[in-house]
Amino acid sequence: MALPPPDPQFVLRGTSAAVHTLHFSCGGQEPDVPILFSGSENGFIHVWNLKTHRVDTALDGHGRRSVYCVETMGGKDRLLSQGRDQRICLWDLAEGRTSVTDCVFTENVGFCRCSLLKVAQGRWLMAMAAKALEEVQVLELPSKTSVCTLKPEVGAKLGMPMCLKLWQLNCGSQPLLLTGYEDGSVVLWNLSTRKALSQLVCHQEPVMSLDFDSETAKGISGSSEKVLSIWSLNEQQNLQVHQTHNLVNAGISDITIRPDKKILATAGWDHRIRIFGWKKLKPLAVLDYHTATVHCVSFSDHKNPSERLLAAGSKDHRISIWSIYTQT
Repeated sequence: MALPPPDPQFVLRGTSAAVHTLHFSCGGQEPDVPILFSGSENGFIHVWNLKTHRVDTALDGHGRRSVYCVETMGGKDRLLSQGRDQRICLWDLAEGRTSVTDCVFTENVGFCRCSLLKVAQGRWLMAMAAKALEEVQVLELPSKTSVCTLKPEVGAKLGMPMCLKLWQLNCGSQPLLLTGYEDGSVVLWNLSTRKALSQLVCHQEPVMSLDFDSETAKGISGSSEKVLSIWSLNEQQNLQVHQTHNLVNAGISDITIRPDKKILATAGWDHRIRIFGWKKLKPLAVLDYHTATVHCVSFSDHKNPSERLLAAGSKDHRISIWSIYTQT
């Protein structure tokens, strides 16, 4: 008989607003306190101490407009955040600082999270939805130099970019970008030629979230429908549907594959978090704790598998922290 789903290991309260994004920083070699960054609808970024389960710092840099993306850049002291104020902020948190050191104005009115990729020591690529409705802009950070603008062909009618994933096969290889669009398509872009390599219609509705496993060249996407789409990239760099999985209830806000590529988690409009085995998309657990839409899910980057955590942020102002399937 299957084991009943567990309760959260603990719950973080105190954001006073819906939680839209989560990002862990736990993987340092030094005996650092593991922390979790959360971005809320009220414009605050909270830095949570996972030992005390309390907020260490509250950062206010988006004019009280919703924060929907938070990422660290090579350590917990360098932070990037994106908000509905059309700004992407870079933060320096070293030695207790709480200052925004630089800003990029996106001029984009949507809620497409930017995507970061480390390309060299201290150098990052950042993809973001551009001012022009269907376009994606790629910048280099911290210089903010423009790398390219990706424009669909005339008449493509893809609609707005909804989600982005920069990736590369290995350090020396060409960075590529996967973009999920409003028309339900996923497109693979080559940044150097600025051309689409492949396009696949994965959903009938806008692609709300996607993640990609470059080791197996397999990705997964969700929309407002009752279906997860699993697709793969062949050696000719063509996208093709691999399989689909039907859900009980419609609406996926976020999808993330754990760094070890063993399991994945989805954030549901039905208030639930679903866990699947990544290899065969076998359903493993339904985590039922929240009382409103789950907006985001994130796995911790602990080096030790037994310490790995899953965090989920919800419209109910709470962040649930889970310890599941942590054996290697």
